[in-house]
Amino acid sequence: MKNLQKILFTSLLAIFASNIFADNVDIESRLTQALEANLGGMVVESVQPAGVDALYEVTFRNGPTIVAHESGSYFFVGDLFSVHEAGVVNITEMRRNGERAKLMASVQDSDTTNFMPEGEVKAVINVFTDTTCYYCRKLHAEVPRLNELGVEVRYLAYPRYGLNPDEKNRRGLDELVSTWCSQDRADTLTAYKNNQNRPLKTCASTAVSEQFNLGRAVGVSGTPAIVLDSGELIPGYKTADQLAEILGITE
Repeated sequence: MKNLQKILFTSLLAIFASNIFADNVDIESRLTQALEANLGGMVVESVQPAGVDALYEVTFRNGPTIVAHESGSYFFVGDLFSVHEAGVVNITEMRRNGERAKLMASVQDSDTTNFMPEGEVKAVINVFTDTTCYYCRKLHAEVPRLNELGVEVRYLAYPRYGLNPDEKNRRGLDELVSTWCSQDRADTLTAYKNNQNRPLKTCASTAVSEQFNLGRAVGVSGTPAIVLDSGELIPGYKTADQLAEILGITE
């Protein structure tokens, strides 16, 4: 990431300073054409208003998001914030939340490993998980309490060593594949997280690879990672009561 940012700072500064944009081309096309022409191999995925006059968010495919002035004379790499009397709002993160929510809405319950409350479902959390990470196991121990509070937990597979790990680190991937190939996913996932031996299964399902790629698309960089229906991403471990507070659930 540091090397990529260095390339962006040096290359984009030269691009924007050169004022190469034609007046008869719209701003979004100008930014896209200039960036792709001068940054070899990088593809602009989207250009959209940043929520502040004359500023645009430019997102690169499998890369960072920059904020550029419509004149092409200024840009920065990072998030855009708005300051209000009530506090500070991360405008860039709010936009990411909307994009995450759309992506997560496409996930079918049948493709996840679900832990349902016995009574009313008050909220749903999506958890990208690996069977071998310590904090994933710690969060799993909170699932009964979450269910008691009315929170449905939908697990998605995210092997933390990727889809092509070496032999030393492939246990998590194998166990996730085995879980998603099992008839009782919830029981199998719980067994693996409790360090119980279960025969490893394989099948034609592509769910694990698809969910791993989805995780990367929504910004997951480690496990556990929790995504709310709003699209908010909560990295790392939280207790059930902490999550209930975030979700606005009271007993």
